[in-house]
Amino acid sequence: MRLIRHRYDSPLGEMLAVCSATGLCLLEFVGQGGVDRELAQVEAARAGPAVDGSNALTEQLGRELAEYYGGQRQQFDVPLDLVGTPFQLRVWQALLASPYGHTWSYGQQAQHIGQPTATRAVAAANGQNKVSIIVPCHRVIGSNGTLTGYGGGLPRKQWLLALESGESRLI
Repeated sequence: MRLIRHRYDSPLGEMLAVCSATGLCLLEFVGQGGVDRELAQVEAARAGPAVDGSNALTEQLGRELAEYYGGQRQQFDVPLDLVGTPFQLRVWQALLASPYGHTWSYGQQAQHIGQPTATRAVAAANGQNKVSIIVPCHRVIGSNGTLTGYGGGLPRKQWLLALESGESRLI
């Protein structure tokens, strides 16, 4: 299975995407901690290595990201090929059900997947999400309403939540 690696400019910095033949496996901000580890996990799971290039999926992703950042898209249609454990995949599927412009806590997410005592495990799975923005872990906040943990950094999380609530698009 050939993996295609492509980079995108965004208002929040350069992003790296990796697509398999069936969907998006990775979308992260370049330079954030853990990207190399996540890329290695995707390459191992999908018999990589990823090669630079573009295809219909990378082009679709680029259009959809531009529409999202422009406030013209609330849901993504690009197909996903997520790499994770069965539990992580359940947690990430719950994130995909999280409505645009709304937030919820790790505890609420744990309840959503039917494991109300798994708040810490849910938080850890969110931290392993390899597809920023599209699998919207930025919509998960602390139970007291504060911004907590985001691999891309809290300023990016704040910007994304402001975008989705219709507030200023400046960090």
